[in-house]
Amino acid sequence: MQRLLLTGATGFIGSHILERLQKEFADQYDVFCLHRYVTGRTPTQKAEFADLQDYFAVRMVVKNIMPDVVIHVAAQARVAYSYNQPQDYTMANYLGTINLAEACLREVPHFKHFIYASTSETYGNLPKEYLPLKETSPQHPNSPYSISKLACEKYLYYMNEAYEFPYTILRPFNTYGRKRDAFYITERIITEMLKNKEVRLGEPSPVRDMLYVYDHANAYITCLQKPKVSIGNTFNFCTGIPITIEELANKIKGKIGFEGDIVWHTIPVRPLDIDVLLGDNSKARQVLGWDAQYSLDKGLDETIAYWRKQCHD
Repeated sequence: MQRLLLTGATGFIGSHILERLQKEFADQYDVFCLHRYVTGRTPTQKAEFADLQDYFAVRMVVKNIMPDVVIHVAAQARVAYSYNQPQDYTMANYLGTINLAEACLREVPHFKHFIYASTSETYGNLPKEYLPLKETSPQHPNSPYSISKLACEKYLYYMNEAYEFPYTILRPFNTYGRKRDAFYITERIITEMLKNKEVRLGEPSPVRDMLYVYDHANAYITCLQKPKVSIGNTFNFCTGIPITIEELANKIKGKIGFEGDIVWHTIPVRPLDIDVLLGDNSKARQVLGWDAQYSLDKGLDETIAYWRKQCHD
């Protein structure tokens, strides 16, 4: 049985990964979880506590666990906030990843696989000729968040070249299906419409590639289960289907039966945003056999059903 260390296990994606590991792969992986702190969330079993920014604390945890595999999804992830908190995002995301990867390299002679959560945001705003975005497309990050993620990618490339460090990098696209946080666009539209409130949004025209949480979490499980083809590779995880924010809002409006107003251009604009974020998942399909299992309609139906119950309760 392999020893697996999961970071961010109480977060959006990490909690889904943990649930899959515990339900379906308990006979293959002895799972440990690294927490910085837990506020209003229940710590997982076999929880270790350390701040990823503290190299010596992280190195001690890694030395105690001696993981064969790490799935690293812990991060400061709200893009909009990163413009005002660039130092926090750099320290948590970039320094935290360096500390964890270096601890695995230095303390675990048999270390087998470092699975890292990057982001499609690293592509930034590219000319239309690059769409849909491939793993080989140029990267032009335009937020402190995406810059910190690209910096981590570059560091893992360096570690692989210098020490043959076994990494896999995932670049997931916009994900929805949250159960605790209505800050993000899909969940915010749903919850405000369910409360019959006026829905206040920003720009209607940005195009996004929406990925349901099950398919996102399944990307990590797939890479974990197929190390021979995933190690040393970078993958997009997306549907390849574009939708504007306005089309998304109208689709949700129809499903809920919302009769109120959607008011555009009424929330603060970021210093920079991405006009079109649309991915090509052909590499993940061909190399890993991964593909999105949820259509947007199916994923939205499940997300709306969950939040409808929360709003009524």
